[in-house]
Amino acid sequence: MMSLLITGANGQLGLAIQKECKNRGIPCIPTDLRSSQRLDITDRDAVRSWFQRDFIDLVINCAAYTDVDMAETDPERAFMVNGMGPKHLAMAANELSIPLVHFSTDYVFDGNKGSPYQVGDMPNPISVYGESKRLGEEMVLNHIQQLFLIRLSWLFGRGGEHFLNRVLGWSKERDVLRIVEDQVSSPSYCEDVAQAVMDLLQHKVYGVYHMANFGSCSRFTWAEHILSAIGWKGTLVPAKRQDFESLAIRPSFCALDCSSSERVLGYRLPSWKDAVDRYLEKDRESECMGYSGG
Repeated sequence: MMSLLITGANGQLGLAIQKECKNRGIPCIPTDLRSSQRLDITDRDAVRSWFQRDFIDLVINCAAYTDVDMAETDPERAFMVNGMGPKHLAMAANELSIPLVHFSTDYVFDGNKGSPYQVGDMPNPISVYGESKRLGEEMVLNHIQQLFLIRLSWLFGRGGEHFLNRVLGWSKERDVLRIVEDQVSSPSYCEDVAQAVMDLLQHKVYGVYHMANFGSCSRFTWAEHILSAIGWKGTLVPAKRQDFESLAIRPSFCALDCSSSERVLGYRLPSWKDAVDRYLEKDRESECMGYSGG
């Protein structure tokens, strides 16, 4: 039976993949910076040591530096985690002929295309975060042959800090919310992504993929759906990106064309609205059981 090494296992995507492994009866080794099974992917020797002491069939790299604004002031750390860390994993995995799953982002694109990005479109990041993730792509593409490179966008899931949870928090504190309407992409529910990734692995068709829930929306439209679903009675006001101060520049339109993964999987992920509704329903169930969190 296949045994997986998961890095960044305590993040929202890592938790979803752990859950999917459990559902399928697949053994996994969850590692993270802050866990009993600690693995820092920026430490090349630590990575090699893990590969030498455990029998691993496949590596799923969920470790990432994800603070887009903080990356502007801490580029060294962003490039180490998002660039050199994936290189260390790719080199160690390639030596043992172990496949690697590595996740990237829509932020490797500049957002100027005006239509959904396909896997063959040329990356042109406009932020330090995007540049660091693009470096990670180059590192894994250059250092391992058995590679699933999967670009995701606007991730949301349990155990994470993301836009959906921020909107829920704001709705409890404010009667008026201003949300940007000129930033568009494709929301991606971690549970749906985890299921699709595990299905994709069965096909063993290595390459670059885009994966997100079906459809695209602006931040404003996303917030509108969230707030309508929870019955918020406040006022939602459209705004522009320039209305808010931020350290990093965000792409204006980075929706992903997911036909690459859909062709192999034989299906497309549910719509982003359906995914949001399911997330919110699970959130309500958790609150009823005395737990409220991401």
